[in-house]
Amino acid sequence: MSKTQKPRRPAPPAKTGKRPSPVTAAELLLEIGVEELPYQFIAPALAALKDSAEQLLNDQRLAFRSVRTLGTPRRLTLVVEGLATQQTSMIKEAMGPSKAVAFDPAGQPTRAATGFAAGQGVSVQDLEIRRTPKGEYLFAVKQEQGQPANVVLKELLPQLIAKLSFPKAMKWNQAGVRFARPVRWLVALFGGVTLPIAAAGIIAGNRTQGHRVLGSAKGIEVRDSESYLKGLERQGVIADPQHRQRVIEDQIAEICKKTGFRLHLDADLLDQAVYTTECPHAIIGSFKPGYLEVPQEILMTSMKEHQGFFSLINNDTGKLVAHFIAVANNQVKDMTLIREGNERVLAARLADAKFFFDEDRKVRLEDRVKKLAGVTFHKQLGTVAQKQERLEKLVTIVAPLLNPDAKNNETINQCRRAAKLCKADLLTGMVGEFPELQGIMGGEYAKHDGESEAVSQAIREQYLPRSIEGELPRTIGGQVLSLADRLDSVVAFFHVGLVPTGSEDPFALRRNATAIVRIILESGLRLDLGECIRYARTIVSKDGFKGVAGSEQEGNRRIVEFIFERVRHYAKLVHALRDDVIEAVLKPAHDKALDLVDLVLRMKALESVRTKPEFDPLIVGFKRAHRLVEKEQWDRKPVDEARFEHTAESALYQAMKREKTLSAMSQEDYGQALDALVRLKPAIDAFFTAVMVNADNPAVRSNRLSLLQEVDDFFNSFADFSQIVVQGG
Repeated sequence: MSKTQKPRRPAPPAKTGKRPSPVTAAELLLEIGVEELPYQFIAPALAALKDSAEQLLNDQRLAFRSVRTLGTPRRLTLVVEGLATQQTSMIKEAMGPSKAVAFDPAGQPTRAATGFAAGQGVSVQDLEIRRTPKGEYLFAVKQEQGQPANVVLKELLPQLIAKLSFPKAMKWNQAGVRFARPVRWLVALFGGVTLPIAAAGIIAGNRTQGHRVLGSAKGIEVRDSESYLKGLERQGVIADPQHRQRVIEDQIAEICKKTGFRLHLDADLLDQAVYTTECPHAIIGSFKPGYLEVPQEILMTSMKEHQGFFSLINNDTGKLVAHFIAVANNQVKDMTLIREGNERVLAARLADAKFFFDEDRKVRLEDRVKKLAGVTFHKQLGTVAQKQERLEKLVTIVAPLLNPDAKNNETINQCRRAAKLCKADLLTGMVGEFPELQGIMGGEYAKHDGESEAVSQAIREQYLPRSIEGELPRTIGGQVLSLADRLDSVVAFFHVGLVPTGSEDPFALRRNATAIVRIILESGLRLDLGECIRYARTIVSKDGFKGVAGSEQEGNRRIVEFIFERVRHYAKLVHALRDDVIEAVLKPAHDKALDLVDLVLRMKALESVRTKPEFDPLIVGFKRAHRLVEKEQWDRKPVDEARFEHTAESALYQAMKREKTLSAMSQEDYGQALDALVRLKPAIDAFFTAVMVNADNPAVRSNRLSLLQEVDDFFNSFADFSQIVVQGG
């Protein structure tokens, strides 16, 4: 290569007169056959299998049309449609040394050039010289031909299997592979041809296994996904989870139609039925009506948690009936034996539940309270008894703030009584057996002990909402107790420095903060949350726990900002509000009375006014004023009308006074309040057109800055408009 040699250019494709032949494609089928998997593991594993397959295929430049997964307790299956039979070829480029370094004065390649070429696997003559922003440099350009897909897949599929992870895994043979359950067979087919991949000590073939009972011992031979699905169905297996779900739903609907009962809907239980069966068959069973004397939550929980049974409701009364639906993983002509077996097992479970219920009621909740001193809440935050005592104090603050009607002694006393008893059911046999019934059983036992309906209902509702979108407490007592309980948890853990970091949130503080936000916003509760936080922090501090360093104001601000994060999430998710609108309202709110309902009303009004054509130009003018008063130093004296030198100054001042008078801010008519700000636009524009703020006369300049400060303050009384993003601002 000479010193003056020009960079080589890629040659144009040869003209053959024919279109290039299209890339051929075929179907990939991978099945991992296993011992029965825990049903909770299957859906996440299938999702991970699909995501990993798409990523690995893309990384390996193997084009495909679609990826889907199938799965049962005994198999995890991947089907890739339209998978290219050849990797896409690619051109690789690597930048080397500069031209000045690569060639000597005589134009001969130096060791830098030859070493670079050797490292890239090309000859020096094939290197290209290109002009870059840094000067002329050598480039190695080489085409990497795509390999046949079956060659790539032999390496890729074992990686795909190895990438699967589970909450719990095990080893079972000398291969040392970890999987949720032992892998017993593998099927790997590409274009109908077996790929003999090796994984978990097994060589893949083209034979799969059917239903453990209904299928044949020798299994079935598979050619593609169609023969796979049809063959398995003949062997008693519905491999598609969505198909199984439809089958189960149709079977249950048919039973309900015949009996006149209504299913108690439970999405988790339906998932369990789908992923514990390969050949689902729903049957109805019954239990002794005498068990209906036990609260229905106990019966329904026992049926769900112990047996995975669906509960049935009387359409007329809305009450539980003495029947259940079980989804068996088998289908025979006479299901009597299966039904009777389920009934016998359930009868034993319900007898246990009734025993716990009867025994628990022999001891009053109040008598259990003192034993909470022996139950640890957290090693840095003392016992459950201490937490319950804090709640007794906190509810007396929250109740009157939440509702003025709660100032009467009866409501406060009811809340205090509920707080005193609310954690006692943690020591009952029923909650020990079914932790998800805490609160529900407390309310039931409180009613049995003769407590008022308000007290027992507050105890029952204290853990609501139980999930992100769960039911909210409906009574005043329930709202007060739930808010106080969650506030105490957030404040207490922040006090000792145990705060969420990244995705880690071991004490569910984000969930508690979300619940606080939902209860307040969706119930329309008008209270100063900041005041509640301050009281809660005082109560925790008096318990003597060692807190983290920092001032009281810093501590309050950290907690408020933590709750604001959930407000941001809620405002975006529920009301589809923009980030800048949310920030404009939240930024100045830290040091004011913290009324979340008011804040969201402001956000929604601000989002609405943004659509007006004059809004963006108004914000540009406001930001100009805001930057001036933020940047300049002046004596901050009140506006002096006598110092006005131009009518535009007086016009802006008078417009300000008029709009302040008309402002509907105090009546929370924020749409009208924002209209008042919009009406200031002509006066603000005229002021900046006619007046030089930085006048030579210091007194005039100071007065004009004071006028702009009033404009700034008027805007900021609603929100921090400097956060709003607009064109030209």
